[in-house]
Amino acid sequence: MTNPSNKSVPSVSVSYAQTGNATKSNELGMRPMQERAYEKRGEQYLLIKSPPASGKSRALMFIALDKLHNQGVRKAIITVPEKSIGSSFADEPLTNFGFHYDWHVEPKWNLCNAPGEDGSKAASVKAFLDSDDRALVCPHATFRNAVEKFGIEAFDDCLIAVDEFHHVSANPDNKLGAQLAELIARDKVHIVAMTGSYFRGDAEAVLMPHDEAKFETVTYTYYEQLNGYKWLKTLDIGYYFYSGSYADEILAVLDPNQKTIVHIPSVNSRESTKDKIKEVEHILDELGDWEGTDPETGFQLVRTSEGRVLRIADLVNDDPAKRDRVSAALKDPKQKNNRDHVDIIIALGMAKEGFDWIWCEHALTVGYRSSLTEIVQIIGRATRDAEGKTRARFTNLIAEPDASEDSVVDAVNDTLKAIAASLLMEQVLAPRFNFTPKNVESGPVEGFDYGEGGYDPEKCNVGFNEEQGEFQIEVKGLAEPKTKEAERICKEDLNEVITAFAQDKAAIEQGLFNEELVPEELTQVRMGKIIKDRYPELDEADQEAVRQHAIAALNLTQKAKAIAAGDDPDIEQAGNTALIDGVRKFAMDVRELDIDLIDRINPFGEAYAILAKTMNEESLKQVKAIIAGKRVSMSPEEARELAKRALKFKHERGRLPSITSADAWEKRMAEGVAYLAKMKAEAANG
Repeated sequence: MTNPSNKSVPSVSVSYAQTGNATKSNELGMRPMQERAYEKRGEQYLLIKSPPASGKSRALMFIALDKLHNQGVRKAIITVPEKSIGSSFADEPLTNFGFHYDWHVEPKWNLCNAPGEDGSKAASVKAFLDSDDRALVCPHATFRNAVEKFGIEAFDDCLIAVDEFHHVSANPDNKLGAQLAELIARDKVHIVAMTGSYFRGDAEAVLMPHDEAKFETVTYTYYEQLNGYKWLKTLDIGYYFYSGSYADEILAVLDPNQKTIVHIPSVNSRESTKDKIKEVEHILDELGDWEGTDPETGFQLVRTSEGRVLRIADLVNDDPAKRDRVSAALKDPKQKNNRDHVDIIIALGMAKEGFDWIWCEHALTVGYRSSLTEIVQIIGRATRDAEGKTRARFTNLIAEPDASEDSVVDAVNDTLKAIAASLLMEQVLAPRFNFTPKNVESGPVEGFDYGEGGYDPEKCNVGFNEEQGEFQIEVKGLAEPKTKEAERICKEDLNEVITAFAQDKAAIEQGLFNEELVPEELTQVRMGKIIKDRYPELDEADQEAVRQHAIAALNLTQKAKAIAAGDDPDIEQAGNTALIDGVRKFAMDVRELDIDLIDRINPFGEAYAILAKTMNEESLKQVKAIIAGKRVSMSPEEARELAKRALKFKHERGRLPSITSADAWEKRMAEGVAYLAKMKAEAANG
């Protein structure tokens, strides 16, 4: 994909089938995701994981109305992270589309707009609880204050719906998280939690495992969502490195002919020039000649060298009068379907969660974002379906590390985090993986297409279900989860596990820059440790099953991406099947798809190949040197993990690993055993 200055942005391209299913409604007026959630309406605790723009707010209306009318729930309280999202829960005449009831919130009970009783929104929550009305919408902060003021008992027999649930965390300092834990412990409320991304940037758990186990999960994947669109077919994700000031290089990736949201860097970041107003002026200047401001909308008018006048919304300006006018013009319902209303939006903290501009084709973000959730939200701005919009992209513009700067270590860390985010988004956008051990009883699963020639009982097979966006993959030697919880993690939570792994700094540093790396040190030792820390309640066999499923999902996506991006004549480049063909081709090209083979793949190998194409050679050398300088030969913790793997090796082979072995992994396990023996000897002599 090229841009004005013909610099290509390396990106993963995921293409979809355009079935139109995601936007079709059933006889009750429900789209597929809403129908799936409504089937679980009888659950007391429900967690809906579904991408931006898939219709979560309306799904909640259906569920809430059923609970109010048929399940003995007396009130529905919907709480949202910021006031602007409150509008998603405005009145809806659902009976017009076939549903049994309409959704209505009295204006005074929409506390995202109303001032509240005596100026106190918490007091309004109490007044609502004492009234005859049934539905209230309020910000998270208002709900927290009301619970603090009136106690959890006041909410007995209510439905509490928490939108953008990733704002909650199990950390005791997170007030909303602590209050939800109390409400769950009392067990007198119904809870519906909704999120477009269930991972937090700070690696904190959203819920404690014992609380999470009480929730029934409804998952609707990005793949299903995008596959079911009518227009949008391809999504590109990439990063681009620049040196100097980003505003000078922005036109290398900003195509004025594409509808774009530019998120400029936070004032505290390395990329910021510390003068956000000047940065916006600089971007306008790069785009063309400024011709004043539209008096009605407040949009900046800029004439390009080709003579086109761009309408640019500046949401960075702090002058409330100016910013409010621009903001109101962007939300004008009369303009929602007008593609020509605005061309480019420049924002800093705004236009992320809940911001709706269906025509956006390019989300361009300058500087690394510390939260993966924020990246998912920003990408969600570009993944709306709109007539004639067939392609969307997300580009992360990142400052290239400069060895002469004091902040070079921060720059390297930001680079690694951006690569991790890119890897994770590839995983989020891919179809879902179901792995199963290959054995004599294995056979084809109904609903799955096994490719040309169909199912082969002699081989490990890869089946694909287009409708559900699911792979069914046979792997030799795969450990199966034994308990319900381990089974749930393998089915529902692999992306969360992969997130924890890709955000592990040591893993990504070694995977990208250690040329002597033995991949099993990452796939078995590092991933093994992450699973243990994350799921201490699982026994060793289940921890190993989860580890194998997670690493298989990550490595197969990476291998498929490499094949799809390569020059393989068997892969239809533009087709929506490139990634699917890549997974199938990899599985067929190896003699046997077994777990040992999957463990021998470096999960970051493909990311390095892209990095080497993007970053200039000098910078890459410097980054390598910085990371090599930090490398420790082995930590006691790693040695213990290696020794454990060595025991497993002894159990299977009848001998301990040899330190002179030609096999790098066997040698590394033997080094772990030797390191522990040395430590013990030193402790005994010390």
